[in-house]
Amino acid sequence: MRLRLPTERPTEPPTGYKIAHPVLSQDGTRAGFTGVSLGGALPYGVVAEASCVYGLRHRAPHRRCDCGFHCVHDRQAAEALLCTAEHRAAVLLEVSVLGVYIRFERGFRYARQRVRVMTVGACACGAGAAALGEAGWGRPGWRALVPCCGGCLRGRPSLSPAGFARLAGDGLRVVAGGGSAPAGLEAVQGTGVPELVAEAALLQARLDLFQAQLARLGERGGGGAAAG
Repeated sequence: MRLRLPTERPTEPPTGYKIAHPVLSQDGTRAGFTGVSLGGALPYGVVAEASCVYGLRHRAPHRRCDCGFHCVHDRQAAEALLCTAEHRAAVLLEVSVLGVYIRFERGFRYARQRVRVMTVGACACGAGAAALGEAGWGRPGWRALVPCCGGCLRGRPSLSPAGFARLAGDGLRVVAGGGSAPAGLEAVQGTGVPELVAEAALLQARLDLFQAQLARLGERGGGGAAAG
């Protein structure tokens, strides 16, 4: 006798969390996402239906295949993935799990999804992101975007969070994750005029000391040459 898991009939779509890279179409008229692992070569929109990444003709998710969208139950588990070097520039997505799904201990594998919220993290420099700038890589027909502050954009093509939400459509909300330091790490305070003045004074004092030491060395060297 083959045991089967009970069939779930939720009153509302389950909520899941995942990470992805925001992307912009080559003509600049559409915005979407691309995954960070299996299926990452296939960008998707806010509302999307999964297909088998291996080209098989079954519907996703199939029990004997890895196809389908993937997400985790816990938001913190998805945020933990953003700590790895290859995922630092990704964004956090809150999704509604739609259609047929397979529940696992840590998440879902499912047929359809709606991305409700995209949380944009800090710029690579640590400052809060003001825009999504071109990342320098992409997929065929799509340019990848990364969170950037105003200082790090440096004239490269960019898109505001509101502009990304407008192009993505279907009610997507884009929120800022902020540029605060993680727990256990101290954030470096911004340098204002008083801090810059103090730093300049310290540098000048060090330069004066360095010049005085060079002068003493020069006097010693000059005296030795004369005596010889």
